[in-house]
Amino acid sequence: MMVLFVQPAAAADTIWSRFSTIMADVYGELVGISTIVAVTAASVALLVQMISRNERAVSEATSWLKRIIVTWIVLNTLGFAVAYLQPLIQGGNYTP
Repeated sequence: MMVLFVQPAAAADTIWSRFSTIMADVYGELVGISTIVAVTAASVALLVQMISRNERAVSEATSWLKRIIVTWIVLNTLGFAVAYLQPLIQGGNYTP
């Protein structure tokens, strides 16, 4: 009888550890893809800034470049925040 009560707890731990591993892999792929996209888009924005003679296009390229940089920083910071906060709330209990 005791084995029946212990087994679901072990299975739940295995499911959450597997979920954590999958999410870490997905986040790693997301960061890699977002870095490639950010570099490509930033390159296009910088080319528009250097080549264009239209002042409006240059200012829009500058604003796009700022947005790209801020978005890339936010995406990369999310992983650090999760890695820092995960030990605090491990097991569903908040331990300050």
